[in-house]
Amino acid sequence: MARATGQAAERPVRALPLVAALLTCLAAPAFFVLLIPWLGWTLLAAGLAVAVVADRADGHVPWRRAAASPSSGAPAPRPSLARDLSLIAAGMLVVSAIPLAAELDNAAMLRFTLALGGAVVVPYVVSRFVYRDRAIRFPWRGGGRWRPMQWGWLVAVLALGWLILPFYFVTSGVYLNWPVVDTPDLIARLFVGVGAVGIWDELFFICTVFALLLRHFPTAVANGLQAIVFVSFLWELGYRAWGPVLTIPFALLQGWIFLRTRSLAYVVTVHLLFDAVVFLVLVHAHNPGALPLFLV
Repeated sequence: MARATGQAAERPVRALPLVAALLTCLAAPAFFVLLIPWLGWTLLAAGLAVAVVADRADGHVPWRRAAASPSSGAPAPRPSLARDLSLIAAGMLVVSAIPLAAELDNAAMLRFTLALGGAVVVPYVVSRFVYRDRAIRFPWRGGGRWRPMQWGWLVAVLALGWLILPFYFVTSGVYLNWPVVDTPDLIARLFVGVGAVGIWDELFFICTVFALLLRHFPTAVANGLQAIVFVSFLWELGYRAWGPVLTIPFALLQGWIFLRTRSLAYVVTVHLLFDAVVFLVLVHAHNPGALPLFLV
């Protein structure tokens, strides 16, 4: 996650930073829902321009590391909004370079690997070696041992997925947004692809986008902004029709869970359990009767 600078959650929401972040995050539906790249580029440029103005209003020279607080009792300086939004923008630009339609051939899986991997690696490398602020981190077991309630939520995720996901995929017909999987090879590729994208979701949307936004905004605002990006990506991936009814609360819950647990391992586990049900439902929908596990 991004290293906290000051108490962002206690700072009031200011107009210019909020406009800058909102413009940046709205590039996601432009890229992934409307499929209008030039609109996404325009929104990113506008968001970064407003962020530069906001930084200057705070006394920052954009792109330059903030000076340390002059005394231990003084509040920590605000991190540069323009720099942090530029990291989010860089990740979105990398992802938007490829079509996100689910495909299982070798070329498509290579495209996904390079683009999604680059969307995590590029912001991390720029933060670590160019901006030198180590803003992005991946706290695998930051929250310590899992408590009984956390184990209970894992069981609940499986139960809720079993009840809801077959109804959503089958009755809406969105399972057709994924290729037919009717051979062992295709089923194995689907399993790997669904799981890999699920892990990437947490690395990018939670540990990168959400954590960077938390450096500037209260939790609810940062979580809402990251959900715009998260849900837009899932829309192009295939979660359409009334999918946002499911993906919006899922994105918000993942952000909230990450804040409570401080554990990337836990949110990844939650996501992989959800995706395991998605995988089984897709196999079931494309091969009726092959997996008599669901009510629909």
